[in-house]
Amino acid sequence: MGARRWLATLALLGCSVAFAGSADPVLFSFATVGDSRTDAALASTAQDRRFLQNSKALARIVREIGQQHPAALFFNGDMIMGYTRDAVEIARQYAYWRGMMAGLLETGTYVVPVPGNHEMQFKATDAAGRVSKTALPENAARWRDSMGDLILDSARWQSVTGTTLQAFDVANTPVAGGPDGNLHSQEQLSYSFDVAGSHFVVINTDPVGNDGHAPVHWLEQDLQRARARGIQHIFVFGHKPAYTYHYRAGVEADGLDMDPDHAQAFWQVIERYGASYFCGHQHIYNAQQPAQADGGKAWQIMVGSGGSPFSAKPGDGHGPTDRLYAWALVRIHVSGQVEIEVRGFDEAYGPSRILQTIRY
Repeated sequence: MGARRWLATLALLGCSVAFAGSADPVLFSFATVGDSRTDAALASTAQDRRFLQNSKALARIVREIGQQHPAALFFNGDMIMGYTRDAVEIARQYAYWRGMMAGLLETGTYVVPVPGNHEMQFKATDAAGRVSKTALPENAARWRDSMGDLILDSARWQSVTGTTLQAFDVANTPVAGGPDGNLHSQEQLSYSFDVAGSHFVVINTDPVGNDGHAPVHWLEQDLQRARARGIQHIFVFGHKPAYTYHYRAGVEADGLDMDPDHAQAFWQVIERYGASYFCGHQHIYNAQQPAQADGGKAWQIMVGSGGSPFSAKPGDGHGPTDRLYAWALVRIHVSGQVEIEVRGFDEAYGPSRILQTIRY
């Protein structure tokens, strides 16, 4: 396709193209990170002990994301501590996190929230000391109360990003009692939309009645429809990883792979549609191609490194990025090339640097 025809097509899609002197201009860009909540015992200020947020790390990440001017930030869950039945406390934590994001929304970056287990689950300890984490309907309702205005405001998206949302339908979500095993509606918890010829899917990996599971059946149908529309690139965002990152010996499965058959079924869908999966949950940066040994090419990009206490303790990580705060910046070029640039800084808040660049 010639350059003029490309630009005409992009105009019809409502796209703005950033040339920046490049022979292959950027069609659309977004950032992604997750896991900024902290523990009271590890908070460095009275403010963070009150709101259970690593404000210093998150503020810097948000500021540096803003300097790159992506159209959207997908925040992959655990933005609050949650784990409580206190509705006022949960609302307060959401409000503080929303305040941290407000500047982005005023300077050209739309914030897309992704539910995490701390938002969805209640943590309880029984008399024998056994800990359980269970998604509750009231937590899903509180999510909608605090995040629903962002999911998705088409007019505000247009105003903030200068691009047009397409194929968004709030009713396109896993149904209660359906094949994915959810007991309640996943409205505004799992959803999808198109922008600039790419398809974006948010999934809830801790639905009520089916904790630690992704909506595989719904996802398959959604991606099939996207391909039928001629979509080239697909990006999926969830909190829990499909496959746990074993940064040291003895790390137990803590993602969808707690149910190995389910993780495999999920990843087969990701591979079949050539998607990329961005997640968090483990407080660490890691990029892997889980099915590479079998010829798979799909990436799992874990950026659960937004400020929560590092999963890797000093000395037990085997990777140079295991104890860094990090986020990913994704650029989709007119040629079709996708570039994932991961940036980060150390716990001493030294200079930020590029940790890894992935292109496909």
